Amino acid sequence: MSTMYAALLRGINVSGHRRVPMAELRELLGELGHEDVATYLQSGNAVFRSAADDEDALTIGLEQAIEQRFGFPVDCLVRPGAYLAGVAEACPFPAAELEGKQVHVTYFDQAVEASRFASLDADAFRPEEFRLGDRALYLYAPDGLGRSKLAVALGRPAVTRGLVATSRNWNTVLKLVEMTRD
Repeated sequence: MSTMYAALLRGINVSGHRRVPMAELRELLGELGHEDVATYLQSGNAVFRSAADDEDALTIGLEQAIEQRFGFPVDCLVRPGAYLAGVAEACPFPAAELEGKQVHVTYFDQAVEASRFASLDADAFRPEEFRLGDRALYLYAPDGLGRSKLAVALGRPAVTRGLVATSRNWNTVLKLVEMTRD
């Protein structure tokens, strides 16, 4: 039995830095023994099929292979398609009624306690809002991520220390769900 996974790479291909060409990423995933490899956009989204059932081991293997191939470390999260679908279904915001740039999901490498965000005065950022999910944070930013003051506050090192986190807009969230559907 095999599973479709998404690999979410953090902080690559931004302003010409930490370049990981998607064709080379697809090739690398194939060399790691994965099948049905595809990428989406240039921002570090890949999907693949694997018989392995340990997402942590898949993550470590991919991170090591990327560093060996490209010469720099890249934080990755590998998640099965069922998890991605569950995150999309659990969205606390009316995403179907909003533009894709208004809702974002930040995926974390581990469960995150609400106490981590206790220092944030959520009311000060209205109408922006966030909610926690299963190793995920949902952000509603009506003016988009680039103008979001809440996104900046949520990304401060004091809040994210010790976490691997990477964000995707709602359009990408849905596309990855579609691409990993078995």
